[in-house]
Amino acid sequence: MNDETQEIFEPKNDLEHKLLAAANGEISSEELVAGLLDAQVFMPVEDEDIEIKGFQRSTKARPLVVQAEEGIHVLVLFSSPERAKVVVQEFPKFGGGLLAEFRWVLERIDAGAGVTINPGWEIGIDLDPETIAQLAQELLAEKAKLH
Repeated sequence: MNDETQEIFEPKNDLEHKLLAAANGEISSEELVAGLLDAQVFMPVEDEDIEIKGFQRSTKARPLVVQAEEGIHVLVLFSSPERAKVVVQEFPKFGGGLLAEFRWVLERIDAGAGVTINPGWEIGIDLDPETIAQLAQELLAEKAKLH
C-alpha cells in the first residue's frame, strides 16, 4: 500500500488516541485490544453496479478483504472514514462503507480471518486470526453471562 501520501497522524477519536498511545508505549497492546471491543471502526464495502449511487439492493455488505502472504484472509478496517481514503483509492469498487462497533464486526467475521486497522498508516494494528478467535470467544462468553 502506498506510503507516499502519508501525513502526520493527528488522533480524531477515542480509538485513534488509543492506537497512538499504544504506538508510543503508553499503553500495552493488551490494553489496546481490550479497548477495541467498544470502539467504532469504519469498514469499506463494495459498491454494487446499479444506477442509483449510494443505494444498495443487497442486505449483505461485502467488506474489503485482502490476502496476506501466508494465505490468511485479512479484513481491512479503519479508525475513521477519513483514514480509508488513500487506501481505498487502490480498490475503486470499495467506495462505500459502514461505521460499526468492533464487537459487531467480531460477531460476523469468518473463522480464521485476521484484521488490520489503518493499513497504510504508521498508527494502526494488525490482529492475527488467533487473536480474533480469542476476542470472539470472549465476546460469546460475555453474551452468555448476560442471558
